[in-house]
Amino acid sequence: MARAFSLAGLLRVRHAQQQKAMAELSLANQRVRDVAERRAAATRILESAVGSKDVVTDAATLTAIAAARASTRGMLAELDAMASAHEAAASDAQTAYNEARARSIALEKLEERHGVAAAAEELRVEQIALDEIANSRPSSAPAPSLEGGAS
Repeated sequence: MARAFSLAGLLRVRHAQQQKAMAELSLANQRVRDVAERRAAATRILESAVGSKDVVTDAATLTAIAAARASTRGMLAELDAMASAHEAAASDAQTAYNEARARSIALEKLEERHGVAAAAEELRVEQIALDEIANSRPSSAPAPSLEGGAS
């Protein structure tokens, strides 16, 4: 019977850490995508307002349009700041995932080497047992002769 991999518990912990890092990376990437979509929508709104050919007839309407455009530009600036923060968080999450994966890979390689060594040991023990069985058989009867002569 082969010996169990002694670091199996640590390998399970490393895999759990890797799964957690992967989930955090996925969440960070989703936040980056969400902010990019929100920014694209705000940009479309601003561009459609700028491209509008409506004739402004009074000062109140002009003031309202200017305020709306300023508000949209302010929102774009906030979205840009939020995007930068989320991209930094995503980069940190990617680094954490890469580190967790590297730690897991190192233990997986050790486990693989252990499996190869255990299989080789098992085969060696089996071969020793077969050799002992072969050497312990008594030679009770002589082998029949191939010469077929009568005397």
